[in-house]
Amino acid sequence: MWTSKQSQTNSPVIPTAQGPGSPIKSSNATPTTRPSSPTALDVSCLGASLVVKAEISGNEDLQIDGTVEGPISLQNQKLTVGHTAHLHSEILAREVVIYGKVEGNLSVRDRVEIRKDGSVMGDITTARISIEDGAYFKGRIEIDRANRSVAEHLDSVGVPVATGAM
Repeated sequence: MWTSKQSQTNSPVIPTAQGPGSPIKSSNATPTTRPSSPTALDVSCLGASLVVKAEISGNEDLQIDGTVEGPISLQNQKLTVGHTAHLHSEILAREVVIYGKVEGNLSVRDRVEIRKDGSVMGDITTARISIEDGAYFKGRIEIDRANRSVAEHLDSVGVPVATGAM
């Protein structure tokens, strides 16, 4: 009448052996995101072997490791010029960090960093700049303390803009 089988819910659960590289499954685990995925960092990349001859614009951060000829417009974003990058570009961005070579003018709203192996040949307009020992720079620097977008807007509608301190 009664059998001697034990209930499965009372026995300890022994995990099954998994092969190398198999994911460990857990009922309480939350899905993880790879650190290199675009959703984790929101950074787009142009690889070292790519050569681009075009205008680049966008609304996400960009790292360039290849060669680019043409204007780059990332007005509210960060541009990173990698060690192997060579840019012949007019650059408009919020922030620029340079490890490679840039030939062209930079108009950067927040800050420019030229790292020790970086090279810039062109004029820079920015609010803040950092040039490490060993970096190469040839050009002119203009520190822009005022909010350019407001000043340009007022100037375009004919409102005089005060530039000196009172």
